[in-house]
Amino acid sequence: MTDNPLTQTPAASGSTCVAALYHFATFPRCAEFREPLQALCEDNGVKGTLLLAREGINGTIAGPDAGIAAVLAHLRAQPEFAGLEHKESRASKMPFLRMKVRLKKEIVTMGVEDIDPNKIVGTYVAPKDWNALISDPDTIVIDTRNDYETAIGIFKGAVDPQTKTFREFPDWVKNNTGLHNKPKIAMYCTGGIRCEKATAFMKEQGFDEVYHLKGGILKYLEEVPAEESLWEGACFVFDERVSVEHGLKEGNHKLCHACRNPITAEEVTSPFYEEGVSCSHCYDTRTEADRDRYRQRQHQIALAKKRGVKHIGS
Repeated sequence: MTDNPLTQTPAASGSTCVAALYHFATFPRCAEFREPLQALCEDNGVKGTLLLAREGINGTIAGPDAGIAAVLAHLRAQPEFAGLEHKESRASKMPFLRMKVRLKKEIVTMGVEDIDPNKIVGTYVAPKDWNALISDPDTIVIDTRNDYETAIGIFKGAVDPQTKTFREFPDWVKNNTGLHNKPKIAMYCTGGIRCEKATAFMKEQGFDEVYHLKGGILKYLEEVPAEESLWEGACFVFDERVSVEHGLKEGNHKLCHACRNPITAEEVTSPFYEEGVSCSHCYDTRTEADRDRYRQRQHQIALAKKRGVKHIGS
């Protein structure tokens, strides 16, 4: 999907290449494909998570430029993934601890049977055309991500369903009859995959004019200049960078390792924040026994850091 694959200089923009990818395809041989793909990633110094299912592939990987290029070339050499697109950014350090290739029932879990984006899906909208669509008074804009993601960034005027998981989204749609009040529905997510299923679901629910942001927030932040942007805040990403901003530069958020919520620099100063143990989002939902357990884990992480190794729980 990127127009400039692997062209940024590592010294200027981060030493590690990060590639986010997904592709819906009929892929019944996913189980036999898992181990060779795992080995290929490890052999090329690539880490991250790739999910395989009968409906396709989804995930984010990071590593040296040549390693990422080798993995992507291998995937696109498969007939099912010949049209696979990816979005690319840089990280100042490796944002993953290990490589995981996992088998799943769905590559993005909505929990609704027979939703197939290869058969029915919304209309793609390029990032350059997105502002005009969501500024149209006849459009309802919906963020399909979960509450911990929307908490740090959202498009101006968008509706936030405040879902805890993507499984809650179908019921949210069915319970919000006001979504029929305007003719156009515009949907977006981080990289585009959730909207593939969300727009397919909306079409099956009888919504006619359904649109989604091609390439998701990541592509928008890459292509749309900050001075023209309708994006407010940062975009949560599922790796140790935690968030990215315009130009896909690394954001300033940290991650609470107790509840996995992103936290701002201001929230770090909260009396409820203790690194690796608690934050203002989770302090009231954890017991002191929980926090003692997290402190022991954090102690082990600190010891590992002194030895110059990465603790698996960090």
